[in-house]
Amino acid sequence: MRSKRARLDRFLSTALGINRRSVRLMLAQERIMLDGRPAADINQLVDEFSRVTCDGQILQANTPVYVMMHKPPGVVSATRDEKHQTVVDLLGRPDRGQLHIVGRLDLNSSGLLLLTNDGRWSRQLTCPEQKVIKRYRVTVGNPITDDTVTAFAEGMVFAFENITTRPAKLEVIAPTVAEVSLVEGRYHQIKRMFGRFQNPVLTLHRLAIGGLELDEALDPGQSRELTQGELKAIATGNDSSKKSHSGSDR
Repeated sequence: MRSKRARLDRFLSTALGINRRSVRLMLAQERIMLDGRPAADINQLVDEFSRVTCDGQILQANTPVYVMMHKPPGVVSATRDEKHQTVVDLLGRPDRGQLHIVGRLDLNSSGLLLLTNDGRWSRQLTCPEQKVIKRYRVTVGNPITDDTVTAFAEGMVFAFENITTRPAKLEVIAPTVAEVSLVEGRYHQIKRMFGRFQNPVLTLHRLAIGGLELDEALDPGQSRELTQGELKAIATGNDSSKKSHSGSDR
């Protein structure tokens, strides 16, 4: 996702329709306020949530939004789709068109899905260096073997992409039910890993991202904004023991 940060002179030139040389004079006259203070330097950075005013007129005053959704199966993780209902269609918010999805879930998968208008936040959650753990509950068609657990822990070669998956934790809860924790999300990764053992995935449900657990009080299709405590909790579930992992997941 492209950064929405810009230099102050570029922002004002576009917002006010003036040339950049005029910006210096406006700053000297203290006509421009940036986040409640007189702007002093044309090189100051403006991001999507900077509050910018000129002569008391608001040029930008966006508020960051962070939403948790309980995604139901059969709904596509997209902002628009010609064939299927989308997660954005489920949002009963007037600002839903301004939100984007943080780490998609497959059409038939369910569970925790995040949406936001904060590009920096979503990049941090999906950036490989951040090592954010995602945890899933998986139901498969056949009993899970010890060889499967070992293969998940060692990583698997995906020949088509010419990559080896990062180590993933597979904890068997019942003969055909397990929790999977991973820090990357290759295309259909969990389904393909079980597929190596001819074991079809019947259901895939995301329980947590980092230290943030899905609010099970939310019915499938429902959503709400995250609390400040939940925003902080996301970072507590990062895998600090590893140096390099991948980001978004499926």
